[in-house]
Amino acid sequence: MKAPAARYDRWKAPADDGQLLIWPGPAELLRDAEANHHRLTSADSVLVQNVPLPEVRRRMRLWVGQDDAQLLIAAGHQAELKHAGVWAKNALIAEAADKLTGRAFHFVVDTDEPKHLVLRWPGGSVPLSDDPSIGRAPWSGLVTPPTPAHLRYIEEVFTAAASRWDFQPLLPEFLAAMRQRSLKSSNLPNALTDALHHLDGSLGLRYDATIVSPLYASEPYLVFAHHLLARADRFGANYNAALQQFRHENRIKDPGRPMPNLKLSIDSCEVPFWLDSVSSGARSRGTVVSSRGQWALRVEGGEFRFDPADEGWTAAGRLLSWLRGQGLRLSPRALTLTALLRLLMADQFVHGIGGAQYDQVLDALIASQFGLEPPRFAVTTATLYFPDALRQPRVCLPCLVQEGHRLKHGILGPQKIQLVEQIAALPRRSPQRSALFAEMHDKLTAAWHDAPIRAWEQQLRQAEAQAQEERVLFDRELFYAIQPRERLITLIDRYRKQLG
Repeated sequence: MKAPAARYDRWKAPADDGQLLIWPGPAELLRDAEANHHRLTSADSVLVQNVPLPEVRRRMRLWVGQDDAQLLIAAGHQAELKHAGVWAKNALIAEAADKLTGRAFHFVVDTDEPKHLVLRWPGGSVPLSDDPSIGRAPWSGLVTPPTPAHLRYIEEVFTAAASRWDFQPLLPEFLAAMRQRSLKSSNLPNALTDALHHLDGSLGLRYDATIVSPLYASEPYLVFAHHLLARADRFGANYNAALQQFRHENRIKDPGRPMPNLKLSIDSCEVPFWLDSVSSGARSRGTVVSSRGQWALRVEGGEFRFDPADEGWTAAGRLLSWLRGQGLRLSPRALTLTALLRLLMADQFVHGIGGAQYDQVLDALIASQFGLEPPRFAVTTATLYFPDALRQPRVCLPCLVQEGHRLKHGILGPQKIQLVEQIAALPRRSPQRSALFAEMHDKLTAAWHDAPIRAWEQQLRQAEAQAQEERVLFDRELFYAIQPRERLITLIDRYRKQLG
């Protein structure tokens, strides 16, 4: 089945403070959730490793305690210090689930590289954890929580900075929640997820939050993974074709955007999974090789062959046993994880702008790989600047550059018009034309040192310095708990009103 005609938008984050983006419109978003639920629960002809999709989906949802008849509105993101535009997804899923009498779920990805784990504010920054591996661990689940001493240090440094502000940020409440959880948690994503969930609950947001890595030992996930790897050549071809279609439609010439193609050959296929050694913390890109007419994962201790004819639950059990015996975990990369969540878990999946760009690729892949009309997704983001920025007019560098252009070309007045006309009247490439052209530019250069130009240059230097200072002040990506409580609650109220 071909993916439906693109109905996507050119999403752009709001420029103004306090504004939000919801796509599609709230009424359509809610209708899409119900339509997705009906389509996915009735897709009995779609088989996942020889098991009807609705059965795999029902058992996947049951794994997180979800009633299959109840709508599930979901979002997902890496374990990180989210900015307000990312945090806004939680506001939308909570309010949409409430409107639909459903359940909201936030899936926290602890199997991606650690990033955005430095707490920043205008004039300062400090890593969230004192674990030295915070910037180099293969996945964030390997990073340990901050020690009590480090949390005290963060609090002291931040309190000194915040003492100069005329508002009360929510961050001390977040640090208090981290302090209660750090010694009890096995890793940073667990502590961070619990602390943020607690903080959002205090703001009135109601949703469930779960780390994704335990899902990778579930039978429904392994049925899904086995299905794709047993058909790695077809899946890889569909994956690359979906990427190429996206590049063509968006006039992208870079073969690495939005992500590289999978490397495919007669004897081996790269697959969009990581093969993780849970004991050593090492990771490698997933690749299957040809083995006796089937695709196989091969490691030093042996190989696992994927039989496309196997019954799904039997195949999942065999794969789980082999992975455990080898001390390995099969972790999906971004597009594969989102496919799992959209097909087997959510009735409406909410993306930010970046994820929504990637999921245009996924829509084409779902259509070609499963012969299924892709479930529709939603997009949201919002803009909250650092509160002190709201009282400061923002410098307009393009305006000043345009003013300089006007000054430069108007400084000779009517004389320049006369020179241009004289140049145009002379033969092309003639010495006279070249000499007159050089004369005009010599006069422009000499005139450039006049007082109006010097004043403009001084103004431009000052504006560039101010723009550098504003870069942090107007940074959309500061941790949302830098904001005061009332600004976050006001944004939640805007979502509530939008959803009626």
